[in-house]
This record gives sequence, structure tokens and C-alpha cells, in this order.
Amino acid sequence: MRETTIAVVTALSPSPTTLAEYGLHFLSALGRKSGIRVVALVEDIAVEYPVIEGVAIRRTWRFGSIGNPWRIARAVRAEGADAVIINAHFTSFGSSKASAALGLLTPLVLRMLGVPVITLMHNIVETVDLSTAGFRAGRVAEILLRAIGTAVTWLVLRSHIVTTTMPRYVDVLRRKYRAGNVALTPHGSFGSVPAASPSAAARGGATVLTFGKFGTYKRLEVLIDAVRSLGRPDVHVVIAGTDSPNSPGYLASMEERYGGADLHFRGYVPEDEVEALFRSATVTVFPYAGTTGSSGVLHQAGAFGCPPIMPRIGDLQDLVAEEGFAGAYFEPDDASDLARAIAELLDDADARAHIARVNHAAATGLSLDEIADWYLVHVGALVHRDPVALLSRQTLKTS
Repeated sequence: MRETTIAVVTALSPSPTTLAEYGLHFLSALGRKSGIRVVALVEDIAVEYPVIEGVAIRRTWRFGSIGNPWRIARAVRAEGADAVIINAHFTSFGSSKASAALGLLTPLVLRMLGVPVITLMHNIVETVDLSTAGFRAGRVAEILLRAIGTAVTWLVLRSHIVTTTMPRYVDVLRRKYRAGNVALTPHGSFGSVPAASPSAAARGGATVLTFGKFGTYKRLEVLIDAVRSLGRPDVHVVIAGTDSPNSPGYLASMEERYGGADLHFRGYVPEDEVEALFRSATVTVFPYAGTTGSSGVLHQAGAFGCPPIMPRIGDLQDLVAEEGFAGAYFEPDDASDLARAIAELLDDADARAHIARVNHAAATGLSLDEIADWYLVHVGALVHRDPVALLSRQTLKTS
């Protein structure tokens, strides 16, 4: 059997675009598989992408461009791809309504060209709070946006297979759209790492970490107010990450407004520094007003032993229940309740240790290497009409 070429459409770290970190780890896992050729179709931007073993990187599409489906289609044909995997989010291809929606025409365009397509959707419009996700609008406009989102979802479902990381999403797609080509694919852990002991007790100094892309549904005002209301000079906040593509300049405005010795704006964190970042923190706070899917940050916090403090909202609660995570909780947008949750966890080393053990098991239970095998099963079925055609090569590799 000839070598099978799989193209993966994704953002790739160090791009600031959503899902770039997931794209990096997924490509790394897929690149370790034998008997396939992997081509990453990534953003055409002025960053230095990492070298990933077994993966050829092609700068192909541009965030915010309405021509992305055609750019991607040309690259797929030029690479002779046998199948395409799309790692997507509702705002993966642009911050404007037009560019975001048109980017998600890509599965349909590829299918019309006769190329098998698997699309991993990390969120669905039915579970997204549009205002917190960066699409602030009046009631009538929101109704229109959701109608457009429904139409775009229907187009995404023209993929041969659509996967999601949340069981609730599978249920919605099957029930509302009567889709028979939807499957659950767990998020997967970014690597096998040893369990970590929780950081030093808060009375000896504590670090409250928050990590992500900020400005839309991930905001800092409530977190900063909560920590400062504690009146504890031993507690400081590390803000790691970048602006959301929908909110350029947000972090700079927060630093100008709130800057002080108790706040450290870390900025972009290179992949090889992420583990040390989490292991040095006492707790991780998720200052979310809403969610847009499963959380890679929660999986990282779990893998590296940093107990999370999370708002009581939709997808995070579902994820905790379904994947076995634990943590402390607060009411969204309530600084006093967040301050209570932070203080309680900082002062309870036993609780932090218990949460760290539970979450490490949850975060590392299913690796992205195993998730990559799941995709190979479906690529094998679509391209070779044999689900184990590509898996058999992995057996030969390790035998």
C-alpha cells in the first residue's frame, strides 16, 4: 500500500489564534505515526513555527481572509492529500462574522473536490454565549447570528465525519440536525508527565495563575478585584497568555489600568516553558464569563498538578463531570465569591493535594497519541475502506 498523505488544517503555536496549542500537540502525535505523510496547512503569518518530527509545514491561510476555503483547497490539491483533518472553532478563521463563517465552508469545498474530510469542532453555536465570545449584538442581531451559525453548522456537517470533544455536543448535533456522521473524540492529554506535588502553602507566599487568550469571555477584572480584596501581600497573580484575536489591546489596557507589584503580565509562553509555569503556581483561576468548548488549559493544569478554580458555567461543569476533574468553584462575575474560593483553596494544602491527584489522573488518562490512532481508523475507512489499514503499520513499527 502506498504512503497515505493526511493534511491537517490548524492554527499552530506560536500563533495567537485559537487552538494553536492543541494544533501543535495533535500534529506532534500524528507525526509520530508510521506509514503516513503528514502536512500541516497553517496560517501564513510572520512567526517562526517549530520543527515537528514527521510533519511538513505549509503556510496556507490567513486569519480574517474570506478566501481561506479556496487557499486551503489549492494547498490540499498541490500536496496530493488523501484526506484532510480540520481542527476548528467557530472563530478559527477570522474575528469578523464573514471571515469566520466563510472559513467554515472549507469542509464543503473539499468534499466537492472529492477529498475525504474529518472536522473536529471544539464548540457549537448552540452552546456559545455570543456576547461573551466577542459577537456583541442586540436581540434581533443575535437571533440572526444564531440562524447563520445554524446554517454554517449544517455546512460543516457536510464533512464525511464531524467529531467533538463533548458528549453534549454530539447529542445536540444528532438531535437538532439529525446528523449520523457525528462522533465523540475526547480532548486527549498533551503528554505523559509525572504527577506533581502542590506548590508551597499559601502562608509562605502564593501564586495565582491565569492562562489563556484574554478579552472576550476570558477577562481579568473580576480576578484582580478578588485577589486584591483578600488584603494578603503574600499573594500575587501571574497573567500568562495573549489577547484574544477578537480583543486586540486588551492586556495592555489591563496592565495600564491595574498594574502593580502584585501583578505579573507574562505574555506569550513558549511551549517548553508551560510545564514550569503551572508547576510554579499554587492555583489556576479560570476567570471566564462563558465558555466555547472543552478546555486545553484545564487539561494542562491537571497534568502539571495545579488545582483549578472554575466558574459554575456550562461546558466547564460538563467537562468536570464527564472526564473526572475536580476543583474549587465560584459564581461567574462575582469577585467576592471568587475571593472566597481562592482563600479557601490557598489555605487548604490537603484539598490542593487531593485535587492535584484526581486531576492528574483525569488529564493523563487518554493521550493524544491514542486520539491520533482514532483518527487513523477513520482515515483508513474513508481512504482505503479498511479501518485498520493504517493502524496495522503502527503495529509493524513497534513490533
